[in-house]
Amino acid sequence: MSKTLVAYFSASGTTKRAAEKLAAAADGDLYEIKPAVPYTSADLNWQDKHSRSSVEMNDPSSRPELADKDAGIAEYERIFLGFPIWWYTAPHIIRTFLESYDFTGKTIILFATSGGSGLGKTAKELASSCPGAKIEDGKMLNGNPSEDALKQWAESFR
Repeated sequence: MSKTLVAYFSASGTTKRAAEKLAAAADGDLYEIKPAVPYTSADLNWQDKHSRSSVEMNDPSSRPELADKDAGIAEYERIFLGFPIWWYTAPHIIRTFLESYDFTGKTIILFATSGGSGLGKTAKELASSCPGAKIEDGKMLNGNPSEDALKQWAESFR
């Protein structure tokens, strides 16, 4: 049986709750993707075009620095990667994470949380940041999915 990692970035706690539940259901290890400089509520104000998140998302080359690079990716074959949807895609810190490790031969399954949008073309957009990996469209984990539903979904990627 392959080892599973549930890696996630959560700015407000919503994605963290989904990741914790998924890790329990998938019998996976949990790893939080943390920015070197934590986001404040002012940084996350999408209505302010000068807020940190707005500036980052408007710059395709933006790669927010990670607090650490201790995910131990080499140990895992299957990685569930979670994040909130920002501006209809993954926050740029997800690209920083993907570009910081070698994912060759790994399967990456995306999951996300959002107040109103879906994953869209996120898998296709992130593929260039993890060459050699198989990246799968996943699902939105909004609300409170049951552990049984999460377990069944996770098993579909074995």
